[in-house]
Amino acid sequence: MSESNYTSGDDFVVEFLGYRFSFNDLDFEQRVNAAAVRLGLVEPGELEEGETADLVELTAHGRIDDPRSGLGEYLVRHWERLALVNDESLVYWLRKLIFRGAWLDQRVKENLLEVDWDGRTAEFGYRDPDGGRALLELAPVPSWHELQFRR
Repeated sequence: MSESNYTSGDDFVVEFLGYRFSFNDLDFEQRVNAAAVRLGLVEPGELEEGETADLVELTAHGRIDDPRSGLGEYLVRHWERLALVNDESLVYWLRKLIFRGAWLDQRVKENLLEVDWDGRTAEFGYRDPDGGRALLELAPVPSWHELQFRR
């Protein structure tokens, strides 16, 4: 396991599973949005500024104090249903996906993984640059698709 920690700035600094990750605002926002899409909480596409701010606050602080958007209002209003799905925490999974992406990016930066395009599935993946066993599939994630925010 690498001893290095991911860094893109110092606007958000979080520790997770013994790693220390620090992000600039834009990097953190993009990772939060991608995590929310991956979980099915929001549809793919550009989020409005207030929606992004609400997701960032939820991910960074575990709550939204003053919603800035319809998404934030939806999250606050339906929090009891959204917080846990099948005993899986929304905040935990938003954070986990952010850290998973940063960990993978750090491994690529250290030449321990290479990004690989799979033309068959039209998706990016990772492979061992030394020809070892490829990292084909990341661990599955829970789904919030049934409770997805819709404008």
